[in-house]
Amino acid sequence: MLKLYNTLSKKIEEFEPINGKKVGLYTCGQTVYDFAHIGNLRTYIFEDILHRALEYNGYQVDHAMNITDVGHLVGDGDEGEDKLEVGAKREGKPPLEIAKFYTDKFFADMDELNIIRPNQILSATQSIPEQIEIIKILEEKGFAYKGEQAVYFDTSKLADYGKLSGQKLSEKKIGAREDVVIDKDKKNPADFALWFFLVGRYKNHVLHWPSPWGEGFPGWHIECSAISRKLLGQPFDIHCGGVDHIGTHHTNEIAQSEAAFGTLLANVWMHGEFLLINSGRMGKSQGNAFTLDTLKEKGFSPLDFRYMCLQAHYRTQLNFTEEALGAARTGRRRLYSFDFFKDVTLGEVDKEADKNFFSAINDDLDMPKALSIAQEVAHNTLRSLEVKKATLLKFDKVLGLNLDLEEKIELPSKVQSLLEGRINAKANKDFAKSDELRKQIESLGYEVMDTPEGQKVKKKIKI
Repeated sequence: MLKLYNTLSKKIEEFEPINGKKVGLYTCGQTVYDFAHIGNLRTYIFEDILHRALEYNGYQVDHAMNITDVGHLVGDGDEGEDKLEVGAKREGKPPLEIAKFYTDKFFADMDELNIIRPNQILSATQSIPEQIEIIKILEEKGFAYKGEQAVYFDTSKLADYGKLSGQKLSEKKIGAREDVVIDKDKKNPADFALWFFLVGRYKNHVLHWPSPWGEGFPGWHIECSAISRKLLGQPFDIHCGGVDHIGTHHTNEIAQSEAAFGTLLANVWMHGEFLLINSGRMGKSQGNAFTLDTLKEKGFSPLDFRYMCLQAHYRTQLNFTEEALGAARTGRRRLYSFDFFKDVTLGEVDKEADKNFFSAINDDLDMPKALSIAQEVAHNTLRSLEVKKATLLKFDKVLGLNLDLEEKIELPSKVQSLLEGRINAKANKDFAKSDELRKQIESLGYEVMDTPEGQKVKKKIKI
């Protein structure tokens, strides 16, 4: 039985889907005004592991994600510029052109990390009618009110506001930072904007639409309520995101969705912890937001970073250093050093190892333990090559490390010629020549292995 930690109940629970073997999974997508940093990407890796673990348990996953291309302000408390306009000013391009570029880059990063793409993706700008419809319902039910700058959600009207974080409305501190502008238009400091008007600091906002309350654009939180409901219905099974979403974004999603429709938004809420850098907070505002391209420029593979994330439980903070990433690369290469020769027959899966692996992932996604089981399988000399291959390829359905090296490779003619030369050199016992040819082959991106069955070759692992 799959057990998951539910942020809403504050405990590990047995997962029981709403609709038999079908699971509705919603994961908060990227705000596409800049490159995703590796802290963001750690969250998407955790969500991918969840997706894969659900499928490993035989569930059919309906995975939905939003893309934020309007309405996410620099500050979560309805202050500052729209991040898409920040990106547009920075690069001198229209906001939607910026959004298109960084959306494409975000999904390219996802692909390099071997993250399964959601089967349903919808952007905020593509769901404006649905967002307006929810705001209208909230207004009709007395949960929304109109101010001079925006339509707001009245948090005082919802008795259990803040239940996700466990923080009572009276305990929320608004305007604690000097740079936060407290909106005098709000009835309560914790109230949040559902729809902004083209007035004041937003009078020249480039992206805007007509609405019953006037020309404007949506707040950040309403998009996820509208998109998740449109794509998955309400309630759905699991809602995911980073821990930084608990106190504001997800709290406000719950408030507006449940006030509007009188039912839970999602049964299970799951959150991935922060990725630290040199033991400090990572972020664009700190100027230390490494991207996946940064790691590649330093000579690492994206899958080294994936392996590094697998070494820590998703609910624990993970400290990023180049030394730690280097150690992860070594660990990943140890798995790959077990050679899946293309002519090895696929054997039976090791039942005991599979049982232990299954138990680990079902224990709230205990990937450190699952990874250690995979390493033990790869390097236990008591198992046959055929059993190792079958077992590890099954595990990789969750690990997502692309362990299947069985793909047929078309060797360039130069490599083929060098291989033939090496066979001749070994036959003539010219081992110095054989070693020299091996180095030439490796310089072209291939590895040569001498086995009892003869010379084997495969592409070198990217590092």
